[in-house]
Amino acid sequence: MAKEQKEVRELQEGNYVMMDDAACVINAYSTAKPGKHGSAKARIEGKGVFDEKKRSLSQPVDAKIWVPIINRKQGQVVSVESDTVAQVMDLETYETITIQTPGDMDISPDDEIEYLEMDEQRKIVR
Repeated sequence: MAKEQKEVRELQEGNYVMMDDAACVINAYSTAKPGKHGSAKARIEGKGVFDEKKRSLSQPVDAKIWVPIINRKQGQVVSVESDTVAQVMDLETYETITIQTPGDMDISPDDEIEYLEMDEQRKIVR
């Protein structure tokens, strides 16, 4: 899995972070000032990139946390196998892959799409 470590204080809304071994996008980030017996704490709320589940995390701001490396790629729809599956050709490598299509998106052959890729997980963005 492609990931790197960052300090919690370096994160901000819109960034990616690993929560419960799943890649999540940060929806809310807040910090509490240091108290009498401890360091400042950060509360992070996120939503899974590939599974859409809400997750939250509370860590000291000087702690290290894993940040996934998610690639944003361009592709062209080769064929639509069903309402939920499409064959997509990557426009950089010309590799053909099968991707689940979102239910609210109307996709037809020859459409250019943008998708996120992390390891073997892929998701169509637009």
